[in-house]
Amino acid sequence: MPLFDLPLAQLRGYTSQMTPPEDFREFWDTTIAEARAFPLNASFEPVENYLSVIDTFDVTFAGYGGAAIKGWLHLPANRAAGTRLPVVVHYVGYSGGRGLVNQDTKWAQAGYAHFIMDTRGQGYGGTLGETPDPHPSAGEVAHAGLMTRGIASREDYYYRRVYVDAFRAVEAVQSHPEIDPAQVVLAGVSQGGGIVVATAGLAAGRLDGVVAALPDVPFLQDFPRVIDITPRGPYPEIAQFLARHRDRYEPVLDVLRYFDGVNLARWATAPALYSAAQMDDICPPSTVFASFNAYGSGTPDSSGTGAAKEIEVYRFNNHEGGQEHHWIRQLLFLRIILG
Repeated sequence: MPLFDLPLAQLRGYTSQMTPPEDFREFWDTTIAEARAFPLNASFEPVENYLSVIDTFDVTFAGYGGAAIKGWLHLPANRAAGTRLPVVVHYVGYSGGRGLVNQDTKWAQAGYAHFIMDTRGQGYGGTLGETPDPHPSAGEVAHAGLMTRGIASREDYYYRRVYVDAFRAVEAVQSHPEIDPAQVVLAGVSQGGGIVVATAGLAAGRLDGVVAALPDVPFLQDFPRVIDITPRGPYPEIAQFLARHRDRYEPVLDVLRYFDGVNLARWATAPALYSAAQMDDICPPSTVFASFNAYGSGTPDSSGTGAAKEIEVYRFNNHEGGQEHHWIRQLLFLRIILG
């Protein structure tokens, strides 16, 4: 894949045309308050994972609308009794779920607690999932896939439910007695990276303990640009929907403004390590830089610069990004953040 997006020098200064709606904060304050009205009901059941160095728990907690959301919690088996571990809350990519019980334990191998959230209504591709989406709009067939599910209103849009689930996942894992609630890291690739950005923004001022965000080639950023230029992956679901519904462009963008990572990134305060791939034709680098450049800008610190942030750019990679090379970069980043 050739370099098709902006040159790197322009990427570093690129800002999105996406702006938040006037009632953006009110909408999310109300949404989070409604979610918290349901008891969290977090449970952690030990399960056999066939691994001698990792202990695993089958997790259930109440997400959006009180719906039961599944997850895995992996802990290093050699952890010292009575200690509390930093936890990496891991969100997965589009169409994937939490996977099999021992499919991904890498953060626990590094000595952290590792919580993987199942994504409601997904798990049909890549990795298996076990969490349905019981919301009425989940039965809509606006277009194949999830990008236009509930797109007629901000209240019913699919990612409203997913973002709330992700926020509640942090609260759920913080309730575990072996987790340090003051040392929560958010991590994810693609859709998972977009959920990281959203959760980091929603956590600011609403949830203590999120100390780092690791959005890797994040999805769900800069909708006005991405639906125009992206040839591959989930984003074209929106373009294909609009190709049939020619009068819906402005109403659809009005809904997406509430869920665009660029708008949510502005609230974030936790230090962030982003990644972008310059040949990425699923999550183009300009959309990643739009999010990165906005990150923390709505909550400047005492120096006036906002949240600390870094970005790694992989010039010759497509949507796979930095993969194992970037994980090493993340491990080093967390050593600094977590000491």
